[in-house]
Amino acid sequence: MAQARPLTAVLFDWRGVLVHDPPHEWWVREALLRAGRAADEEHVVEISDALRRAGDLPEVVAGEAGCDCSAAAHREWSNMVFRLAGLDDELAEALYRLDFDAASHPFYPDVEPVLRELHERRCRIALVSDIHVDLRPEFAAAGIAQYFDAFVLSFEHGVQKPDPRIFEIALGALGAEPADTLMIGDRASHDGGAVKAGIETWLLPAATGAHQPRGLDRVLAFVA
Repeated sequence: MAQARPLTAVLFDWRGVLVHDPPHEWWVREALLRAGRAADEEHVVEISDALRRAGDLPEVVAGEAGCDCSAAAHREWSNMVFRLAGLDDELAEALYRLDFDAASHPFYPDVEPVLRELHERRCRIALVSDIHVDLRPEFAAAGIAQYFDAFVLSFEHGVQKPDPRIFEIALGALGAEPADTLMIGDRASHDGGAVKAGIETWLLPAATGAHQPRGLDRVLAFVA
């Protein structure tokens, strides 16, 4: 049996793959505290449930399909979610601003060593993320920006997952062929779009916690 050729480029999703994404309750509790309000458990659960219900509404689901194509679109979509969930303006703003704070999404402990090893193997690396803000400063502050050859952020290109064009943009930025590339994500609905671009895709299961390794070391077995 012929042995598959090793891969030479890796695309990484951001949230849920490289950084931990806390549950609704964490975001709500932190936003309440930053707004100078009481964050008792009953209140936190009430607001979290309201946000979940709002997230399931047809207009919110429809809007999500393009909300990360620009910073303005994301802000407008988020304001709609907060309004439908019954949040007042002050709490909505505190919740929205949280996502601009690097402390809200800590890197998993195995990210740096895996990226360093891939870099040392001369593997080309790109971040491919549906996001409304520039993540480069956050990666630089964490001391890992130098491992990336490209940052493909949806709001800068006006296209988001699962549209295969965002993955094709990443391939072009790396000068990589689909057959030589691996996409690492955590949502079939979004990251699975890489398959349509001809890219082998590995979807991670749900994370167990912010301080647990994400299992990224297994990527090294696929890379030259």
